[in-house]
Amino acid sequence: MDLNWCICLALCISVSAGFVWKHHNNEELPVILEEIHEKCPNITRVYALTEPSVLNVPLYVIEFSDNPGFHQPYKPEVKYVGNIHGNEVLGRELLLGLADYLCDRYNQFDKRIRALIHTTRIHLLPSMNPDGWQAAYDVGGRDYLIGRANNHSVDLNRNFPDLDAITFELERQGISHNNHLLQDLSRLTAPLEPETRAVMRWIMSIPFVLSAALHGGDLVANYPYDESRSGAPTSEYSASPDDETFRELALTYAMAHEDMASTKRKGCDIDGDTDSDSYNFGKQGGVTNGAAWYSLKGGMQDFNYLATNAFEITLELGCLKFPPASSLSREWERNKEALLAYMFKAHIGVKGIVSDDSGFIQNAIISVVNITGSIPRPIRHDITTGPFGDYYRLLTPGHYEVTASFPGYFPISRVITVPPYQMSALIVDFKLEFYLCRYNFKRKAHWKAHLSWVESRKLRSAFLSTVPRRQKTKIFNHCVLPTTPKNDGRQVYRPKKHMRARQSTILKGSPVNKVWHERILMGTEVKDIALKLDWRSRLVQSNILFESVEDPVRKVF
Repeated sequence: MDLNWCICLALCISVSAGFVWKHHNNEELPVILEEIHEKCPNITRVYALTEPSVLNVPLYVIEFSDNPGFHQPYKPEVKYVGNIHGNEVLGRELLLGLADYLCDRYNQFDKRIRALIHTTRIHLLPSMNPDGWQAAYDVGGRDYLIGRANNHSVDLNRNFPDLDAITFELERQGISHNNHLLQDLSRLTAPLEPETRAVMRWIMSIPFVLSAALHGGDLVANYPYDESRSGAPTSEYSASPDDETFRELALTYAMAHEDMASTKRKGCDIDGDTDSDSYNFGKQGGVTNGAAWYSLKGGMQDFNYLATNAFEITLELGCLKFPPASSLSREWERNKEALLAYMFKAHIGVKGIVSDDSGFIQNAIISVVNITGSIPRPIRHDITTGPFGDYYRLLTPGHYEVTASFPGYFPISRVITVPPYQMSALIVDFKLEFYLCRYNFKRKAHWKAHLSWVESRKLRSAFLSTVPRRQKTKIFNHCVLPTTPKNDGRQVYRPKKHMRARQSTILKGSPVNKVWHERILMGTEVKDIALKLDWRSRLVQSNILFESVEDPVRKVF
């Protein structure tokens, strides 16, 4: 055999010799994942979602990260979900092949794969509907519908809460609220299936940034919204606030795919009649808006966008829903580069951490205004920060004003420029300054200071009044001063009434009058007074605000 031919053949085989392209059954799937984990124990973890399928088959996920099992700041989370419809099987096998490929290329010190894994946390769910897969496999994959639904005959991609209806109704009312809408859901149109519940818990428990659902039956990258605003069944473009970003994400996959964006390929003959009835999505770049194709309710794609920070698209990977095993290796070559290129899109836009003097701020709001053109265009879809105060905002190239805000804090805005051909997201951190209000009274005083019931009531009534924020903040700084940290690094907050007499002597007068004098006549920050006196403990002296009815501070409140 010619040596050059052997070398070319070896280069074409992109996955290890241990991985066989075939239709892996539900018993073989976890074995494959465990074998990959054994080859790459330091960068992988295999786990199952919280609920199995109707027939009690676990929903297995393999994770790739340089620190598996842990979310890390500045590292976005990405997921692929395959086999939502049990008879659409190509995505299932592609994700198994992708997992094997990532492991092997990492062990071979592939710079690109190592960079991806070291900067991204990747989750691959090969099969969301193992029961449907089994039903389709049992009939040889020849029926167009058998196996599509789960074992309760429920289409899982119509079983998620319909959050589109909520956001469309808010739009009609002129209310700018287009994110994290699960809390606004009052009722379900149908019971949630166990597979749906498991995936929902998964989606809500991990701060995913980017996602794709793998389907079959056509060749196109589909992006939100999937549901039309008017209720039209087809041909109504239903744009989301991030329409430009979603188009770029979909085009990334389509252009990197071998022929998804090709104008010369044949369309998929869905009805089995003639080629004249088929449509080639390559004529529009291999992408489509969901509702412009056909409208659906309860899809996983829109649920990700409207319930979490995740941007998800739907990938239709081929005309055949259940392709023969002999074609799987060829399909891998057609999709491999697109699968990799799409994951790198988690690193576009801007990312950072929102914090204050005491640490990270979780659930801070990140708002964006597109100022690229002459007219500023707010992107009316906010995202929130994660457990480490970290955020990831996917954006297309352009100029933006990014604002971080949180109840009880002054918002901060930054102007950024997202460059084209971005390889790494811009890092923009925010450190917020708090002001006193209903929320911050609880956060800064009630939670941290062990106040008596009477003291808490007095401070609360003061800080919930209509006094200007700056005045409340200065009074608060006087009432709650820093303590010496414990040995374990924690700070103690407790009333120290026995120090009030000493404090009054030091200040040579009433503490309240001193604060009032400094605030009105000198404009000095009360915290500066504390520094001058070199206090080493945090005093919670709520009663000084109420020593007499005639106190000027008492009159203000």
